[in-house]
Amino acid sequence: MTEARHRAPSPLVLTDPATWPPSTFGTQVRVLAVRSLKTAFGDRRLVFFGLLQPIVLLLLFSQVFNGVSTLPGVAAYQGYVNFLVPATLVNIAMTTAMSSGAGLLAEIYSGFTGRLRCMPISLSAVLVARTISDSARLAVQLVVTALASLVLLGFRPTGGVFGVTAALLLTLVVGWCLSWIFVAITTWLRKAETLQMASFVVMFPLMFSSSAYMPLETMPAWLRVASAINPLTYAIDATRALALGRPSGWSIPISLAIAAVAALAGGWIAARTFRSPREAPPR
Repeated sequence: MTEARHRAPSPLVLTDPATWPPSTFGTQVRVLAVRSLKTAFGDRRLVFFGLLQPIVLLLLFSQVFNGVSTLPGVAAYQGYVNFLVPATLVNIAMTTAMSSGAGLLAEIYSGFTGRLRCMPISLSAVLVARTISDSARLAVQLVVTALASLVLLGFRPTGGVFGVTAALLLTLVVGWCLSWIFVAITTWLRKAETLQMASFVVMFPLMFSSSAYMPLETMPAWLRVASAINPLTYAIDATRALALGRPSGWSIPISLAIAAVAALAGGWIAARTFRSPREAPPR
């Protein structure tokens, strides 16, 4: 008994890292995505203002454009709020997709991605994890915005729970696919100022030339043509149709097809340019 009590502890055996089993692609994505989520939700002030921003914008737009509620293209929705909220959900997805590029650029500047290059890890897993973590953050924003619209603004989705859920899922898919475009832009430019200008050049024309804030019938002829070929128009029309229980036509399959093409093209470009060992230029 005494011998057992005074027996020296067995030495810690360190194994050679070269003998460790390699991690799978799924494990790498999961670990990196969890890390990004902890960073995103670790700052309570950032979370608060991130959730507050779309609600404030929705409140402002619903009051500024409330006068168009009598227009023929809006009156059928029984209030401008019902016309605006589904479009705002898609715009939130667009904004969050833009932040995916900013988040990746922050990791490039901090040297995190440079350290990952020295490890036996797939660089594509870094990109996939970034888009997945931002999609999880987008899901929280969409749910909070939808609930706030119901409680504060009188949003009445006639599509019921199923329609609203389908609209949120469609918006989430579109947002995830769009994030690949901004990730591709980031891996190509790798400079904060240029990324910001390029993102705004892409985002604002798409937002304001779509059917988000005004019906197509009230737009000038040239803007109606631009809106008809605007990918966001199809996503917004599909979200409205699902949330409000209206006929969707071809808007759902077209929006999903465009989103899939954007994801494939952005993912291919991002994977090719991100493999380049160059890091961000000095600020």
